[in-house]
Amino acid sequence: MKKILSIAGSDCSGGAGIQADIKTITAHKAYAMSVITSLTAQNTTGVFGVVDMSADFVIAQIDAVCSDITPNATKIGMLSNADIMQAVAKSIKKWQLKNVILDPVMVASSGGILMQQNAINSLKSELLPLADLITPNLLEAEILSQKKIVNLDDMKTAALKISNLGAKAVLIKGGHLEQNALDLLYFENKFFEFKSLKITTKNNHGTGCTLSSAIACALAFGLELNQAVQHAKDFVFEALSWSEQIGHGNGAIDHYFNIKSPF
Repeated sequence: MKKILSIAGSDCSGGAGIQADIKTITAHKAYAMSVITSLTAQNTTGVFGVVDMSADFVIAQIDAVCSDITPNATKIGMLSNADIMQAVAKSIKKWQLKNVILDPVMVASSGGILMQQNAINSLKSELLPLADLITPNLLEAEILSQKKIVNLDDMKTAALKISNLGAKAVLIKGGHLEQNALDLLYFENKFFEFKSLKITTKNNHGTGCTLSSAIACALAFGLELNQAVQHAKDFVFEALSWSEQIGHGNGAIDHYFNIKSPF
């Protein structure tokens, strides 16, 4: 049984954050562990409140898990302030966590701001160099690289800039490009393009969380990084193909498309 640790915020509506991570990990028949960094009051229409855990309690959660269970991979999601960012960075070093996937959650798909400004510098200087892969979407990549992105060439320039900050590998998610669903991986001085048909739907709540968790699962099972990204992209594509509306806004995706109901 592969063991995956998610360090992220809680989405009480179940579509993103820790809840999406646990669903994704379960769908891969792996064992999910969770460290909650923030509680959010949110649903498919927006974020209505955020309460952060103390940095000490985040460390206490990580220590409790890692002193008993060794993760095969770790996914990091919402870290809203610099204190939590620094606490997670210290814990990665202390427990020598491997296969660390960093999803720099800055803005929710519904538009809610999920990362304080003071956390961005800590993300760049302390946490990013410790991750095996960082997975920003276009807006997050623009913030990290300070580069406007409108096409593939811009994505490549931004990936290089983020890599220069110390990232071992960079995956820029281009799902919001007008042309197609193109993701770009920069790894070991090479670019890898991942293309797929673009699914036109507003029901995309939690896609970024799901993608990063699926990559973590694939790495835990021994896939190479480019193979893990392709697997995760295929997984999200199938989950996005679900047509049922959950909620009144940006609805959830189907993490369990490959699991049959017992009833």
